[in-house]
Amino acid sequence: MARPVWTGVLSFGLVSIPIGIYTATDSHTIHFHQLQRGTSDRIRNRRVNERTGEEVALDDIVKAYDTGEEYVLVEPAELDDIAPGRSKSLEISGFVDLAEIAPIFFDRTYYVGPKGKEYTKVYALLERALAKAERAGVATFVMRGREYLVALKAEDGILTLHTLHWADEIRNPREEIPDLPAASGTRAGAKEMKMAEQLITALGMRWEPEDFHDTYQDKVSALIKAKGAGETVEKAEPAAEATNVVDLTEALRASVERARGGGRRKAGPTSGEARDSLDSQDSRDSQDSLDSLTKAQLYERATAAGIPGRSTMTRAELAEALASPSRAA
Repeated sequence: MARPVWTGVLSFGLVSIPIGIYTATDSHTIHFHQLQRGTSDRIRNRRVNERTGEEVALDDIVKAYDTGEEYVLVEPAELDDIAPGRSKSLEISGFVDLAEIAPIFFDRTYYVGPKGKEYTKVYALLERALAKAERAGVATFVMRGREYLVALKAEDGILTLHTLHWADEIRNPREEIPDLPAASGTRAGAKEMKMAEQLITALGMRWEPEDFHDTYQDKVSALIKAKGAGETVEKAEPAAEATNVVDLTEALRASVERARGGGRRKAGPTSGEARDSLDSQDSRDSQDSLDSLTKAQLYERATAAGIPGRSTMTRAELAEALASPSRAA
């Protein structure tokens, strides 16, 4: 049973519910130790006094702010004192339409649960009311010495809490990114726009998160296993080359044909390649031709064909799925 990362009181209007906030997601990143090259000696980080070089106990470390002339020391208790009640209170300021909160504001997600069975009725009432109204409660609260702006939502019968970025934390992309097209400047031709829309339609799919898998972590695990056994692993395919603007029309046309099941070629076509692809398309999808393709190429075809579960398939499984009689029919 998970332990809450925060406990306190959720209040809206004159209604209050003791709650616990729980981590909603987990990371499957593979963690490595640091060793000195050529040895099995671990490298560890230590808290060391800069002047004496001696290690310092955690209890002997205090926070300090550098004013430029001196250090101002701040104790953890003093930080709690300036936020009386805030570290144990999550008060909803108001309710907003979910569509009003742009995706860029969302940060982390937590589950919210009632602290005690006697509060499940009030909890369920708020969850159902939010779900029916399609709104989110906006609030601020303090957790681990930091104030958070949050949105409280109803999702699949439970309440979820989403931390939000503050408005002044959102960077202006026009100031941060060079070479962005001007809002009223660069325009695509009508033919290119039509083909781009056709490509988006042809690659339409249902959102099934189970179809996606962290293949990179699998490859890291395979690399570790192979190196432990003194073996080597196949290197990844190089990244696709950028599409030349001159070839954009042909690239779009070839992409639409491939997405519809007619083309069988690599991404990033040149003008000549795209034309050859269109001229030489046939219905040969035999096992022999599939065996000549790399896993990346097979995955591209599986994506275009909408084969479910493709992200977890091996190269052989991708080829088998593409060559199955039901596909050929």
